[in-house]
Amino acid sequence: MDNLVSALDYLKMTAWQKFCYKFAAFFKSIPVVFLNFFRKTIPSLAKRFWNAVANCGITVGRAVKYGDWKTRLSFVFFGFSQLARKQWLRGLLFLVFEIAFILYMALFGGQYLGLLGSLGHIEMGEYEDEWGNILYTEGDNSLLILLYGLLTIIFIITFVYAWYRNIKSAYYTQQLVEARKGLATAKEDMNAFLNEQYHKTLLGIPLAGLTIFTILPIIFMIFLAFTNYDENHMPPAKLFQWIGWDNFVKVFGGSLAGADSFGYTFAHILMWTVIWAFFATFSNYILGMIVAILINKKGIRCKKLWRTVLVMTIAVPQFVSLLLMSQMLADEGAINNLLLSWGWIREPLPFLSNATFAKVTVIVVNIWVGIPYSMLICTGILLNIPEDLYESARIDGAGPVRAFFKITLPYMIHVTAPYLITQFIGNLNNFNVIYLLTGGLPRTSDFTGNAGETDLLITWLYKLVMERQEYGLASVISILMFVITAVVSLVVYNKSGSVKNEEDFM
Repeated sequence: MDNLVSALDYLKMTAWQKFCYKFAAFFKSIPVVFLNFFRKTIPSLAKRFWNAVANCGITVGRAVKYGDWKTRLSFVFFGFSQLARKQWLRGLLFLVFEIAFILYMALFGGQYLGLLGSLGHIEMGEYEDEWGNILYTEGDNSLLILLYGLLTIIFIITFVYAWYRNIKSAYYTQQLVEARKGLATAKEDMNAFLNEQYHKTLLGIPLAGLTIFTILPIIFMIFLAFTNYDENHMPPAKLFQWIGWDNFVKVFGGSLAGADSFGYTFAHILMWTVIWAFFATFSNYILGMIVAILINKKGIRCKKLWRTVLVMTIAVPQFVSLLLMSQMLADEGAINNLLLSWGWIREPLPFLSNATFAKVTVIVVNIWVGIPYSMLICTGILLNIPEDLYESARIDGAGPVRAFFKITLPYMIHVTAPYLITQFIGNLNNFNVIYLLTGGLPRTSDFTGNAGETDLLITWLYKLVMERQEYGLASVISILMFVITAVVSLVVYNKSGSVKNEEDFM
């Protein structure tokens, strides 16, 4: 509570009012978290980065001032100091890396780095030979120039870091020699990487994989957002160029331009994506928890049978279930035909052809698909709640509903907060349910980019890439999705009880 008065008012609230107050307070605190991030975290990170750079400069300066000729030659020839002092393994590793870098820049990387500013000059040409055959002349490929140019920049940054490590190692080796201390042999270095430094050895391959398959694609996507890469500028036949912030202006700046603009479409799809993720996450979670409580309730027979029946739905591939439901819920599908034959309706219900109906339908179908997963998770946690808590609650006169809100729900939320976060993020990017069930339909003339009323950002992104080849705009949306998922994950997780009060319920 902010002060004593608000604390007293809080104590007078009903359980529902307290829940609403906490819910509103949570969303109210999100802007504060953002402000603290920019006011405290970013300056702190900048300060740490500057201190690290300053320390590197001090180390290099000492090596220049106090280093012997072997150390100073290491500024040009990587590993020279180590090789001269018979540290063969370290010296060869540094030397091989320098040779590989020079060869890469001379034979491959330099040309792509030189073209990175323009993304190419020569387009593929077309001409007809004397026999009437259409032939093509080779031109620049903007996509490869961008990709290999970024790889070259990363390689250069790695080279600079390796140069610093080489100088630091050379100067440290000199100090050991001057202090008449023994130097580590190649065998001792290998043993160190298998014992004291084993964590670095173990994390080396995953870190390389993370860099190649995650960090590099993200960087490539960010740079692609500043180009006009689309169906009219498709390499290798055509070149694309840098266009600055035009794609961002088209997506964000056009939100006030009215219907049939990317900004208008983006704003509406973003709003529906958040609404969908909220209901898809918490409806499955709450209903799955209720089903788990009912099955675990004393007096319920055939508990294993009920769990098995629900688990059997998981055994069916999800895409099969969704495609089947899509056919059954169509205007001429089995459900409408059955209702018409019974005389319950006079015309087919627009489950998938009306915007409101379709949105409700995808949420309901997602509940049917997702409840078994939530039920299994909640069942395992419910069995670990101490029975003494419920006994004490019954002695104090608490009924089942009060015990649920005071014991079961707080315990479940505390334990499953990370699960809820991952589920929410997963539903923000839930491609299968939307695309296989509705395909984003129904379409509306107010939306552009082949978007439909039930499209999420992820399905709209797929359409922009696969149907319209709007790679630049799709990259902007991808950046936004990355920012949303990262911010939601970090903010919500750090404010959850699982982090703040991790010793509770132990």
